[in-house]
Amino acid sequence: MIPATLLGPLSGLQELLRQLLGSVAEADAHRRFHPELASLGWYLGHSVFRESLWLDEVVREDPEITARVRHLFAPGPLSLDECCAALPPREHLLAWAGQIHDEHLRRLASPGGLPEHPLLADQRLPWFLLQETAKDYERMLAVLHQRRLGLPPSGFRAGRALTPGTIRLDLIEVQQGHYRVGSRGEPAAYDNELPPQAVPLSSFRIARRPVSQAEFLAFIEAGGYQERTLWTDAGWHWREADGIRHPDHWRRDAAGAWYGVGINGPADLVAEQPVCGVSHHEASAFAAWVSALGGPYAGCVLQHEYQWEVAARSGLLEGIGQVWEWCANPFHPYPEFSPFPDAGTSQAHFGGDHRTLRGGCLHTQAVLRRLSLRHFAPPAQRVGFSGLRLVFPPAG
Repeated sequence: MIPATLLGPLSGLQELLRQLLGSVAEADAHRRFHPELASLGWYLGHSVFRESLWLDEVVREDPEITARVRHLFAPGPLSLDECCAALPPREHLLAWAGQIHDEHLRRLASPGGLPEHPLLADQRLPWFLLQETAKDYERMLAVLHQRRLGLPPSGFRAGRALTPGTIRLDLIEVQQGHYRVGSRGEPAAYDNELPPQAVPLSSFRIARRPVSQAEFLAFIEAGGYQERTLWTDAGWHWREADGIRHPDHWRRDAAGAWYGVGINGPADLVAEQPVCGVSHHEASAFAAWVSALGGPYAGCVLQHEYQWEVAARSGLLEGIGQVWEWCANPFHPYPEFSPFPDAGTSQAHFGGDHRTLRGGCLHTQAVLRRLSLRHFAPPAQRVGFSGLRLVFPPAG
């Protein structure tokens, strides 16, 4: 039996997923609004499939549900477009999801509702399912954001024009030493947070706050998107191929002023708020531009995730949880990594070009807001509510 402190958030998130799908018209329920994202209906269905895979097929050894829908939600011959197009009508999908969600909650809450299984030890599997559902919620919000971005221009006029800002040097110094990173006994920990590690770090200074919108506008107006020397080869090719010139949700009004388009529509860009909607390529180019300013800015780089975690544990960083923060390093396993519940959770993403992100964003659920949590994405991704934070060499 799983405690109510875990089942309550799971039930609430399941309901949120169904509400998000129910908030759009039938025509938008299974439509893909961005090539990196599935449809709202697919994310809800995949969340149900994931629960059934582990609770029914693996723990209860009953594959009835997963066998019927595996072709839609597991890798196979169908493309994602074909899977989304083959989904049942929205109301049928919502009814199916609600029925299975209720059954899973009943089994998790009832003594003897599930047989004993190693995956249930320390409640690790329920914690895993809760957090994956929280990630699905954030993905569905990203779909709604892209849906809003695809609507025709609204004629919005910025009430307060964003102006470029000076790069701040409000820095926190961390001394050379060995520091512990990773989960420290949380039952919710993902496999990629374990086991905890002692890592050596040289002295560094890290920005107290993430890069702001005003600071990023300074990069744009200085010609940062056109300066080849600031970009990696992969980043420049991506920028050229897609014609990237500004963060994903930034737009100009009729007077040429920048404004942002959020899930709820257009709004002024607030200078002090962290920039969002940038790729790892853009984050790296921005750091290179700051370093090229020279003087006190020389040596500026994108943060490493270990630097972020060590500084965050000091309690001195600000702005954590406003945007996912890109890190310089690839997503990698810790020594003595052990996959859970299978190799597909993290291991499949090691060794490629995925980069690590830390901190969470405004849409990130509380269950994912811990300092050891590691997120990851390909370097070209801009749909994940991501920004950046800078690191500088030690003083003098």
